[in-house]
Amino acid sequence: MSFEDEWAAEKAAVATRLNQLPDAGGGHAAPAAKGSADYVVEDDDLGEIGHAAYGLFNGLQTGGKHADTASETAGTSLKGDGFDSGAALTEVNKTWETQVKTLLQACAHISNHLNYTKKSAKADDDWIAAQMRILGPVPPNVDAAVPASQIDKYFR
Repeated sequence: MSFEDEWAAEKAAVATRLNQLPDAGGGHAAPAAKGSADYVVEDDDLGEIGHAAYGLFNGLQTGGKHADTASETAGTSLKGDGFDSGAALTEVNKTWETQVKTLLQACAHISNHLNYTKKSAKADDDWIAAQMRILGPVPPNVDAAVPASQIDKYFR
């Protein structure tokens, strides 16, 4: 089986699975048309997701560490009094700190990646628009873009 055949089969299988999902109604990453394998994500959707990741990052920076000092103090005190739970609490606190740092990195990565994707997609769209201009003399005040009905011939 060729790559193209295998790729087409995979896209069809994914489209079938996704089209069976209930409509979320949120306007995010929805199929362009029922049964289509092409999906559309608007810039606003990317911006909302990136903003949510940034908000989570900011809230987690302080909220994820609010019990750090108290937990460390309690663990040290319990450990000093001979309780095994003191060492366990200190270990749990260190693990929690590692997990919060990992989640912070993930949120920052998501936010930064979506900002980059949004800017990159805009630059690509601008480049494509510039490439799709009709060549030749164009009267003043006339948009020289290739009409939508004509674009199809450039892809065959």
